[in-house]
Amino acid sequence: MDRPLQQMADGQTSYVDAVPSGSGFGQTLDRVTLERARRGDMTAFAAIYDRFGGACYTLALRVLGEPAAAEDIVQDVFLKMFSTVRGFRGDAPFGAWLKRLTANATIDVLRARQRYQGDDVEALFEAMPAVAADAEDGVDAWSLLMRLPPRARAVVVLHEVEGYTHKEMAELFGQSESYSKSILARALKRLNDDAGGSAEVQDET
Repeated sequence: MDRPLQQMADGQTSYVDAVPSGSGFGQTLDRVTLERARRGDMTAFAAIYDRFGGACYTLALRVLGEPAAAEDIVQDVFLKMFSTVRGFRGDAPFGAWLKRLTANATIDVLRARQRYQGDDVEALFEAMPAVAADAEDGVDAWSLLMRLPPRARAVVVLHEVEGYTHKEMAELFGQSESYSKSILARALKRLNDDAGGSAEVQDET
């Protein structure tokens, strides 16, 4: 990934453009296909998968960093969608609803993996080992994101890439808004520090 990191007004780096965007959740779903899916039409479900499956996989991969885990998320999300689409009321676009299912599923995986690590933000980053920047890494956004603790990476992806507000993330994580704000601030600082370190290594080579 060789797109440059975008600098924000305050001098920090924006990861909205650094990480591939256009996840696909913004696509519309026609009413006919939705109604057919509500009636259990498997052809309609296949059409929905073709349209949104890639978006679900991309979001899960960005957060979890593991292709196999992302594939499991896609399967779980579409199984849940199959059983709950009849209750979809259309208060929000279908893609937004499916994105919420995907975000919830990935956060559930993070909770299961970090059950004994607690929710202390300071401890989250203290447990993060310092990684020396290699010249080969450059300022590749994916490599930088993978250095973050999984929960911090989830906050960055959901807020900076997928557009979730801190209020929405508070509901997703079952925490206060200040929880995700604190993680995001620490994560962006760490990303910018690492990006700067990589740039220095490249300058020396």
